[in-house]
Amino acid sequence: MIEKRFAILADPESESWDFAQRVFDNLRLKSDEFTLDKITVKEFRDGEIKPRISDNIRGRVCFFIHDSNKNPSRWFLELCLINEALKKSAASEIIDILPYFKFARQDRKDEPRVPISAEVVADVIELYADGVLTLDVHTPAIDGFFKIRFDNLHSFESVVKYLKEKNMIDFSNMVVMSPDAGGAARANSFAKYMGINDIAIGYKVRKEAGEVGDFKVLGDVKDKDVFIVDDIVDSGNTLVRAVEILRDSGAKKIYGYCAHGLFTKGVDYVLSSFDKFYVGDTIAQQTHEKLEVISFANLFAEAIYRMSQGMSLSELFKDK
Repeated sequence: MIEKRFAILADPESESWDFAQRVFDNLRLKSDEFTLDKITVKEFRDGEIKPRISDNIRGRVCFFIHDSNKNPSRWFLELCLINEALKKSAASEIIDILPYFKFARQDRKDEPRVPISAEVVADVIELYADGVLTLDVHTPAIDGFFKIRFDNLHSFESVVKYLKEKNMIDFSNMVVMSPDAGGAARANSFAKYMGINDIAIGYKVRKEAGEVGDFKVLGDVKDKDVFIVDDIVDSGNTLVRAVEILRDSGAKKIYGYCAHGLFTKGVDYVLSSFDKFYVGDTIAQQTHEKLEVISFANLFAEAIYRMSQGMSLSELFKDK
C-alpha cells in the first residue's frame, strides 16, 4: 500500500538536484504526502541514454523537475524518455516542472522552411504528461500549443519581495525599464509591485539574430536610477547596449534582473555594465561580485502544493 500520494522526481547527478531538494524541503513544511525520488540516467559508450526511476511510483502523482542546465538537445531527449518511463510505470498523473522552458523563443515561423520548435516540444510532452509548470516563459502564448494544462508562474512578486526584505535598492528615484516593447507588460507588473509609476521602454533594431543595431529609450531616465527587467539574458547584447544608452541619457545607478540567466557570452560581458544584476536560480550560476541569485524554489513548492490540493495558482499573482 502506497502511503505517499505525491512524488517529486529529479536526477541526483544533475544540477537540478539541489533545486529539487529545496522545493521538497519547502513542501515538507506544508504536507507529509510528498517524497523526493531519484531518476538515474545511464549513458552508453555510443551516446545513447537510459533513464531509470529508482522507486515505485504506481498510482502516484509525479512532479518531474527537469534540469534546465542541460544542452537543449539532451534536455529534450531526456524529457521524452523520462516522461515515457513515468507513464509506463503507471503514474496516475505526470506534471513536468520546467524551471526554464527551452525552445520557447522559437514560437513562430519567422522564415521559410523552419519548424515551430515550441509547438514540437508541446506535441511530444502531450504524448505522456498531463501538465506543465514553468516560470516566466518567453512567450506565454505557447499555452495555445498545449491541449493539456500549462501553468506559467510569474517571478515579479517574489523578486520585489526579496529586494524589499533585503533593503537592497532605493525605489524612491527608480524607473522600471523593459529592453523591448514585448516586455512592457512585465515591466509594468514589476513597477506596480515596487510602487513605481514611471516605466521606460527600449526600442531596438536587430541587424541579424543576436546582433543589436540602433537602440533608443522611450521615457525620462535623466538623473534616475533604472531597473531593467527581462525574462532571459542570452548573449546580453541588448542589455549591454541599453545600459550604454541609459548612461548617455543621464541615468544614475542601473540594475538588471532576468529570470533565466544563460550568459552565453560570459557573465563578465553583461555584468561589467551594471551596478548590480539579479537572476533566478532556474539555471545554475557562477559566483560574481555583481551577481545576486534569487531562489524560486519556494514559489515552485507553493505552486506544486496548490496543484496537489486542487487550489488556485492565480491566487499567487492577484493584483495589489
